[in-house]
Amino acid sequence: MRLAGPLRVLVVVFLVGITWLLTSSVLGRDGGSILRHFFSGGGEEPTPEPKPLKYKCGLSAPCPEKHMAFRVVSGAANVIGPKICLEDKILMSSVRNNVGRGLNIALVNGVTGELLEVKSFDMWAGDVSELLKFLRPLHEGTLVFVASFDDPSTKLNDEARHLFEELGSVAAKELAFRDSWVFVGAKGIENKSPFEQRMKNSKSSNKYEGWPESLEMDGCIPMRAPLEN
Repeated sequence: MRLAGPLRVLVVVFLVGITWLLTSSVLGRDGGSILRHFFSGGGEEPTPEPKPLKYKCGLSAPCPEKHMAFRVVSGAANVIGPKICLEDKILMSSVRNNVGRGLNIALVNGVTGELLEVKSFDMWAGDVSELLKFLRPLHEGTLVFVASFDDPSTKLNDEARHLFEELGSVAAKELAFRDSWVFVGAKGIENKSPFEQRMKNSKSSNKYEGWPESLEMDGCIPMRAPLEN
């Protein structure tokens, strides 16, 4: 008689298991959700929040036709390197091991979106002549992506600043020691570029000790029409 209690429990568990298997096979539902539905009194399960869609380079919306998605992030202090993304491809980053202190620049064909060249220029201890040699021969329609890291300006001279102004920059003229700067310009641009941000190095507002916060800029760049022969 002492086994009557445990036997009843085993029988109940067995019947519940059989019922669960039969219900799952007939209704095609997960057994666990069926049991939860039963014991919760038939209430509706909460609908999970939909995850926001991410598009090329992490943009929140897709770019129009014949536009290229981009994201440019400046370095954080002298610790985290900058990043340049175009059409979901990382052109420059610490992971790719092609960034450095100063100005990090990627040149892109404005017609095809093809990456032409990437290079970093040390504006603290480097030679500005290397930057001048890089910028002077740019062809019409070349897109120029720039992300600062640590100090972007100490070695900049008037000619270098003027070359950036010709690419559509407004901030290059006053860019100062340890400012954060992100910029996208183009050779032959008629107006000032709409893609530029600058954060001044200021003790009163710096996020890091001795450096302002990192800047992040994204958007859609229209592709240039092929030049007529």
